[in-house]
Amino acid sequence: MTDVLVPFDEVIEKFDPALGLEIHVELNTNTKMFCGCPATFGGEPNTQVCPTCLGLPGAMPVVNGKAVESAIRIGLALNCEIAEWCRFARKNYFYPDMPKNFQTSQYDEPIAFEGYLDVEVEGETFRIEIERAHMEEDTGKSSHVGGSDGRIHGADYSLVDYNRAGIPLIEIVTKPILGTGDKAPLVAKAYVSAIRDLIVALGVSDARMDQGSIRADVNLSLAPKGSDVLGTRSETKNVNSLRSVERAVRFEMSRHAGILGAGGFVLQETRHFHENDGSTSSGREKSDAEDYRYFPEPDLVPVAPSREWVEELRATLPENPAAKRARLQADYGFSDLEMRDVWAAGALGLIEETVAQGTAPQSARKWWVAELLRRANDAGVELAEVGVTPQQVAEVQALVDAKTINDKIARQVFDGLIAGEGTPEQIIEKRGLALVSDDGPLLAAIDDALAAQPDVADKIRGGNMGAIGAIIGAVMKATRGQADAARVRELVLEKLS
Repeated sequence: MTDVLVPFDEVIEKFDPALGLEIHVELNTNTKMFCGCPATFGGEPNTQVCPTCLGLPGAMPVVNGKAVESAIRIGLALNCEIAEWCRFARKNYFYPDMPKNFQTSQYDEPIAFEGYLDVEVEGETFRIEIERAHMEEDTGKSSHVGGSDGRIHGADYSLVDYNRAGIPLIEIVTKPILGTGDKAPLVAKAYVSAIRDLIVALGVSDARMDQGSIRADVNLSLAPKGSDVLGTRSETKNVNSLRSVERAVRFEMSRHAGILGAGGFVLQETRHFHENDGSTSSGREKSDAEDYRYFPEPDLVPVAPSREWVEELRATLPENPAAKRARLQADYGFSDLEMRDVWAAGALGLIEETVAQGTAPQSARKWWVAELLRRANDAGVELAEVGVTPQQVAEVQALVDAKTINDKIARQVFDGLIAGEGTPEQIIEKRGLALVSDDGPLLAAIDDALAAQPDVADKIRGGNMGAIGAIIGAVMKATRGQADAARVRELVLEKLS
């Protein structure tokens, strides 16, 4: 059945949206949540498993202390209260990627609760209230083979990799987010982005959405305009990019409005998001909490963090990413557009490290955003993985400032750095890239250029300074870009004056 979609403007005229976001964060602990298996991404299927994370009879879990520490730090960063006493529960349901047939999670006694996070969208600040942030374990990963879209329907068979089963997770759950109106899709995107930035700043996860180490479940409901009763919600599962979060909210708003406008009823269900067209499709009917038959986990003792420990962890919190971004923008003198590009590229931390090495902020921005980002995109890697360090960028810019090389040559030096050819100085020497600073070769190249273009020489003598670019260009070509353009200009003017 094809969904009837209502234009977004019409949705806003007739309905008020309510959002709810659940963000799952995989922690970067060395081992899993309840056993000693490696908690690393990748690996051959089913090689990072043991009796505990496979749910074999008699295997006993032990809580990962580092995961508890990370959970507390996340809770504090989200302005949450930290429980003096909390415990784990068993969330019972059958699914092939759950080898125990239950998930060890927290239910009504989470480690962190009653927090908030402010996000800004188009100059307006929205306070997102956090209901809780609780600890749990991840599931295994199912792969459906033989179908056209990688889903179980139409597949010939399914495979399960339990390497991910037991990876420590923090689930951050909001209260209903109301009053966003037509900004609902942007507010959802901004909130997930702010959570990701916070997680990266805390250093508790790499927060790679493309690898599933941070995933968002997007809950959406509509109510008639002015109603104080929330509508029936749908939950779009495992949305794995910021753009997709925005698109999922927008699509679900239009889909709900189509159902309600035709007099139908929205089904409370999970939905799958499709990256190719931004649509969602039905998954399974959504269960309520009582359907999971939660009960306290009998094999784990309660967690009771001391107040002294909590305060020690509070002292380790980094500067809030949004506040830091505003501070650095003011310090560096970046325009809003420049800062937007820097932030979108994930370059702010790299620029900060480069500036700390003595490079001017605008020079650091130029290399990271205009040059190295292109190379990272071409290679299909993150900017930090492009193969150049902030110290090396600072060294290259210092050589430019010293007029040892120019910007054009600097790009060749970056080629050498990415290829592993040594330090910037070694690359310049090996490739013969140093600027030609001796006036003798420059004067010879200038004579050749003037002789080849007498009409240009006449224009310069007549006061047309714009024409000098043709001579400089010819000299640069003759010296393979290694002439100092400023010095060439001086010599040309001296010769023709």
